[in-house]
Amino acid sequence: MRAMDTTGVPRRRPTIRDVAAAAGVSRGTVSRVINGGHWVSPEALAAVQEAIRTTGYKTNQHARSLVTGRANSVAFLLTEPQHLLFEDPNFSILLRGAATELAARGMPLLLMVAGSPAEQEQMLGYVGAGHVDGVLLISSHAGSPVLRELVSQDIPTIACGIPLGFESQVGYVAADDLGGARTMTRHLVERGRERIAMITGPMDTPGGRLRLEGYRQELGDRFDESLVVHGDYTRASGTVAMTELLERRPDLDAVFAANDLMAAGAMVVLADAGRSVPGDVAVGGFDDAGVAVTVNPHLTTMRQPFERISAEMVRLLLEVVEGKSSAAVTLPASLVVREST
Repeated sequence: MRAMDTTGVPRRRPTIRDVAAAAGVSRGTVSRVINGGHWVSPEALAAVQEAIRTTGYKTNQHARSLVTGRANSVAFLLTEPQHLLFEDPNFSILLRGAATELAARGMPLLLMVAGSPAEQEQMLGYVGAGHVDGVLLISSHAGSPVLRELVSQDIPTIACGIPLGFESQVGYVAADDLGGARTMTRHLVERGRERIAMITGPMDTPGGRLRLEGYRQELGDRFDESLVVHGDYTRASGTVAMTELLERRPDLDAVFAANDLMAAGAMVVLADAGRSVPGDVAVGGFDDAGVAVTVNPHLTTMRQPFERISAEMVRLLLEVVEGKSSAAVTLPASLVVREST
């Protein structure tokens, strides 16, 4: 329904001419601002942006797409089973951050979940047809056929985490998984723990590999393979891994889980086994997801800067869309000490 003015007459939709008049610039300047702001002075840019706000001007995205040859939208692509979108809190935080960043640029974000081969084939057909300008790839796995196809089709892509096997071809934004794991392991050592176990993430993911490597490096000669069990980042895998660790090494006095969900699962097993946290076993996680403050005791963990990761992914992707070379950004993870250690 069209908006009405105070007399009940339908209000005319603002045009570029109205914005130009309000900003005191030419229509060409307004057009350049709308299409990316190239060759526009900072003063004119600010004046046009303010005029757009005050006039209520809305870009005709269809017309703009015809002129620029772009879809003016970006895909948020999760190559995991659909249920993980709701079970893993990290994905929703990244999604919200990316949507916010793109909304500030007047661009919509398309959520695409493609965990199965059939879903991936459909997604690649859609993306390859030019319906989006680029892809924010979440949860990349080594040997991913999706990533290989995105590269072969020359589709602008930025990965969340190091794109294993494609590091020189695809830009990425990652937390410092290796450094963060070293920090957590060092923290547990400094707490006086001597038999520190680890529940890793999947070995075909950068977080799985690098967090294990950081743990290994920090322990040095004290590293013991019998204290390592692999998980898949789900809470259920944390319970299975913790059960195996207690059977294999009942003398353990700490466990570092490669994400908070697995740490939460491990804490349930420890409680059922009559092991107090942190009295008998200290527990550390990674992410600082919401679950970290819902478990009892609250979880010591490594905080990933998810909002900044989203913002940097959007920035790098739009640079690639504009024709710039891919870039990589690694952000530090910070230790958050709570009652579990």
